[in-house]
Amino acid sequence: MILRKAILIACSVAALSAAAAVFVVALAFALYAALLPHWGPSLASAGVAGACVLLSLVVGLGALVAANPPKLTKKTPASEDMTTKMFALAREKPIVAAAAIIAAGAIALKNPKITAALVGAFLATKPPEKKK
Repeated sequence: MILRKAILIACSVAALSAAAAVFVVALAFALYAALLPHWGPSLASAGVAGACVLLSLVVGLGALVAANPPKLTKKTPASEDMTTKMFALAREKPIVAAAAIIAAGAIALKNPKITAALVGAFLATKPPEKKK
């Protein structure tokens, strides 16, 4: 009983995959035929290739979102300081944090005056507040 159900599921997945492949090929031919009179054969082929790339990107992003659904984050209390928030963001999104570090490094190498100004601003002591 279980084996029969598994075989039926596998057959249905294979049939759906074949139908999707036929659909994509038919759309590629239709797009080529639509672009051919206006752009010529080489640019029409490039247009079909670009459409295939866009389709694969959309399908890949959909699979990525389906595999890793966005997490509902709890609201952080207002008492947290900036450093705590930055480390929490780096834990949640390490790729974004790595990209930000690489970008900051590129900016620091490109223009050391900006880096010196930022370091000076962070290390400067706050003047004492005057009492009234």
